[in-house]
Amino acid sequence: MGSRYDDVGVRGQEHALGAVLRHLGPTLVNAAPYEVLTRFGHYASVLRLSEDLGLAVCTDGVGSKTMIAATLDRYDTIGFDCMAMNVNDLLCVGARPVALVDYLGVNTLDGARTGAILEGLGAAAHEAGVAVVGGELAQLPGVIGSDGLGAGDERAFDLVGTAFGVVDPSRLVLGQDVSPGDVLIGLHSSGIHSNGLSLARRVLLDSGAYRLDEQPSPLERALGDELLEPTRLYVAPIRALWDDGVHPVGLVHITGDGFFNLCRLEADVGYVIDSLPEEPPVFSLIQKSGDISDAEMFRVFNMGVGFVAVLRASEVERALEVLAAAGCPASVIGAVTERSGTVEIAARGLVGRLDGPGRFEPPT
Repeated sequence: MGSRYDDVGVRGQEHALGAVLRHLGPTLVNAAPYEVLTRFGHYASVLRLSEDLGLAVCTDGVGSKTMIAATLDRYDTIGFDCMAMNVNDLLCVGARPVALVDYLGVNTLDGARTGAILEGLGAAAHEAGVAVVGGELAQLPGVIGSDGLGAGDERAFDLVGTAFGVVDPSRLVLGQDVSPGDVLIGLHSSGIHSNGLSLARRVLLDSGAYRLDEQPSPLERALGDELLEPTRLYVAPIRALWDDGVHPVGLVHITGDGFFNLCRLEADVGYVIDSLPEEPPVFSLIQKSGDISDAEMFRVFNMGVGFVAVLRASEVERALEVLAAAGCPASVIGAVTERSGTVEIAARGLVGRLDGPGRFEPPT
């Protein structure tokens, strides 16, 4: 059975990994005298600068969520998505985010639009405790929002960030210490975040089913407002855990590929999700409108869990208390198993492997 996500032109990153390893892997020797502590595939790369200082670096954008912002001519939230997609990734290697540089590419330069985007990015930086130390603004009418034959959509833009964090190399979190019996705490998402928007747009908007100013059931606000809800920043709650002496053995940002992201942790284990928080209503709207299977929904979307912390059972109670005090809704969603490389969504009867077909299937 084909994938609806593949049908809208979005494919898993495994299609590019071979080229990355072949062409970019040999460049790692150029980092000398510094040591690269991570392999390709982690959320962020870490270089050892000294015995007790590692530099974590990652880059990400906000994807086709920019198209929703441009259509609504509303740009106050998209900077939060850019910040969150980057700093949340830094957390996954145990790094404390400290700085970000951004790239804003536009079809047509408009001062008010640019100001609104950067105002949102600045507000997100304050919430994350991150300095925006530089960036690039490029006007590319023949590339952004255009097929190259005409001027295109003057509102079109692309927003990307590169973030930097610091970590003690001895406290690097790559999931290598995760073991069966460890507990999965899910930090709840604020909604769709910045993954799966291509499929959501196709199902909800391109099909003509809804307009952005409509409020279809079960939403409690306009569809456009729901889709522009910014990605939740998890910096403060995760830092609160560390500052309290709670140190997860695995940290996972639930982005594209959904819960398959758990398999990016280095331990040779499996995962079972047996309890899920209530899903934001946008997911049921997408699923029903597009007649999308549970397997596809859980492969593409976060389904209400934006981040996962893997902890020893003895630390779970304290961790939940700290997260609650930090204002981050969270709950126990599952556990680590011995079934290597397998992710099971027991609540929906799904099981899959990231290194297999890369999708969930009903269990046999």
